[in-house]
Amino acid sequence: RVRSVPVGSCFNAGSRSSNWLKTVANRWEKNHQIKLLQRIHISYCCSSGKYEPSPSSPCMYTLYTKTRLGYLYYKRQMRKARENYPGGHSTADPVEFNGIKIIPISVLSDNYSYLVIDRASSVAVVVDPADPQIVQAVLEEEGVMLEAILCTHKHWDHSGGNKGLKRLHSSCRVYGNAADSIPGLTHPLSHNDSVTVGRMHFKALFTPGHTVGHMIYLLDGQTVSAPSSLFSGDLVFLSGCGRMFEGSATTMLSSLDTVGSLSDDTLLWPGHEYAEDNLLFAAEVEPRNAARENKYQWVLQQRGQKLCTSPSTIGEEKQYNPFLRSHSAELHLALGVQQFQDEDWTQFRARVLEELRKRKDLYNRR
Repeated sequence: RVRSVPVGSCFNAGSRSSNWLKTVANRWEKNHQIKLLQRIHISYCCSSGKYEPSPSSPCMYTLYTKTRLGYLYYKRQMRKARENYPGGHSTADPVEFNGIKIIPISVLSDNYSYLVIDRASSVAVVVDPADPQIVQAVLEEEGVMLEAILCTHKHWDHSGGNKGLKRLHSSCRVYGNAADSIPGLTHPLSHNDSVTVGRMHFKALFTPGHTVGHMIYLLDGQTVSAPSSLFSGDLVFLSGCGRMFEGSATTMLSSLDTVGSLSDDTLLWPGHEYAEDNLLFAAEVEPRNAARENKYQWVLQQRGQKLCTSPSTIGEEKQYNPFLRSHSAELHLALGVQQFQDEDWTQFRARVLEELRKRKDLYNRR
């Protein structure tokens, strides 16, 4: 257990010996925290090859989400990413539709933040600003005013920059779901709530499973005669979905069905660059899926040049993302699952999703 009071404060000040003991004790406490941070790091990397907590280590997940150690770990990873990827882990080109500009921002080791700008009024919204320094640099380069932060969930690699940006932009509103303890939250949202900034109209969709308060944000494209854009956080990735840290398979299935109900031309902007690994896993469960193979070849070309693989579309994801294909007979056969006689369709699909997620977790640990 990590104490919030420094160990050195247990000693009375005044004497040379007590000051020496305080120095030794505080140094011990610092070293102890470093060792815990290293354990969190090992748990993350060994479980997934990426900086995600492992569902097989609930203690480490609790440390990451509910103690200061999680924040210290995030800060450490941010410093390392700035050193290792001074230009970002990937290069991404902005997309613009009739004066609404979407800029993917490469942050940490594989995260994306998104700056969405209404060029007519020079106002902006940022989704999941993990590194406030990098996001602020893009804001200054674009010459726009930050009006709102849309935070998908509480994990530090998505919410860690909220307070830093809020200090720089005092009028900026911070949106998210109250169940998730979003840092700096000023405007709690519920399912189907709307957020409007300039000509940009977002709908917040409550999608628990990865965390209890996970939300995704749908930017309405109709107002600017463009496709809608979904900022999906850690719910859906290109050919993947997030881990079910704080929800059942049934809960996660309902959230994934929310995504599946959107129009096929909706652009998908996920929170991580996981495309290559996800498509390799998809090949194991649906090896004869031609759409998956075509997408994989394109992703290989992109990643060979360290280029961003976003956006895909919801229509594309329905073709090759196994986590949106729990209805697929080929997937059922590959997983070796069959519907029980008295099992309703939704229960069966939740069981398919649970088995699929277990397979993906094991695949990540190879």
